[in-house]
Amino acid sequence: MESLLEKTLFDGDLIRLGPIDHEKDPEVESRWTHDSSFMRLMYLEPMRLRSAFEIKKQYEELEKKADENRDPFPFRIRAKEDDRLIGLAEFHWIQWSNGAAGIRLGIGAAEDHRKGYGREALSLLLRFGFNELNFHRITALIPEYNSAALNFFRRAGFTPEINRRQAIQREGRSWDLYYYGLLASEWRARHEMKGD
Repeated sequence: MESLLEKTLFDGDLIRLGPIDHEKDPEVESRWTHDSSFMRLMYLEPMRLRSAFEIKKQYEELEKKADENRDPFPFRIRAKEDDRLIGLAEFHWIQWSNGAAGIRLGIGAAEDHRKGYGREALSLLLRFGFNELNFHRITALIPEYNSAALNFFRRAGFTPEINRRQAIQREGRSWDLYYYGLLASEWRARHEMKGD
């Protein structure tokens, strides 16, 4: 069995969590803003198209905020086989005194879905959040229309905690917003059962 010191924090078999690449990433992420289905699944805020230049400025603002407030903790998900950007991940809404944070992650291009990238990214993020950042709880906000994410987080051990009825307006109708939570003790118990 691999010891704690032998486990890599940011590398899995399929993906690697890394920092923002200010030269290569803006072009890729700009393309994702043109995909309304990805944007609706990734963000609750209204969608808008962004140019590579706007994305680059957004990176600068994000990193400045992260440095000043220690919130958010942004990552980029890269395929190990070719180091290309395939997704976004972050801890946000961090409450250091309570050991609590929100989590968000998404795989950008449709051709990269259902390959295990998201599952591995979530596994690395949870290990980092619980073991390195010492979070006590991690929360995911998931809109009702994102059934794939609801199932994904349930399979990862998250528990439905709050249902904000008709909290989101999209496509001319109201949707519920679910809060799913995972405690460090629950995460550790699952990993002890698996022998991780």
